[in-house]
Amino acid sequence: MAAKGMIYPFEPSLIREINTDPATSLKDNVSPQLRRVISYGLSSYGYDIRLSPVEFRIFRHVPGTVIDPKNFNPQNLEPTELHTDANGDYFILPAHSYGLGVALEKLSVPENITVICIGKSTYARCGIIANLTPAEAAWRGHLTLEFSNSSSADCRIYAREGVVQLLFLEGEPCAISYETRQGKYQDQAENVTLAKV
Repeated sequence: MAAKGMIYPFEPSLIREINTDPATSLKDNVSPQLRRVISYGLSSYGYDIRLSPVEFRIFRHVPGTVIDPKNFNPQNLEPTELHTDANGDYFILPAHSYGLGVALEKLSVPENITVICIGKSTYARCGIIANLTPAEAAWRGHLTLEFSNSSSADCRIYAREGVVQLLFLEGEPCAISYETRQGKYQDQAENVTLAKV
């Protein structure tokens, strides 16, 4: 299903290192420059998606305001810079803070599948909690990803590398799919989508 468009772009194997110089390849008798990455792609029973480099926002305190999911104030979210060094592209999630990113991959979930999103152990061991909601049957778009840094240190979250794992549950097609009921988060773009009612 993934190869037929359920996940795009789709990586049919688990990627743990990438060639940092695409101009070189083994066929040219030149050893590629490889860099270890936080794994992404197809795993044993799931799929590890990547964080998009397009956008990452961090909640900040705006005096006199309260975060209200029925009337969300976008000023409570501050865009953060994408950094780059020899280890890759990354955002910094400050200690004891909460941030929103977006998946690089676009999902088109069939009507007989529901997707559960869970955190990757590499980030969990750094104090990053992925607080993700399911992608329901017939949902489409780029997932907005939610992260809490429970540690007392700032933490990097790498773009274009694995950030959460998707687990797929198959059943009979549901009576009323996300598309049928016209869910409010359908067809999300590759940008952070804010809370709405």
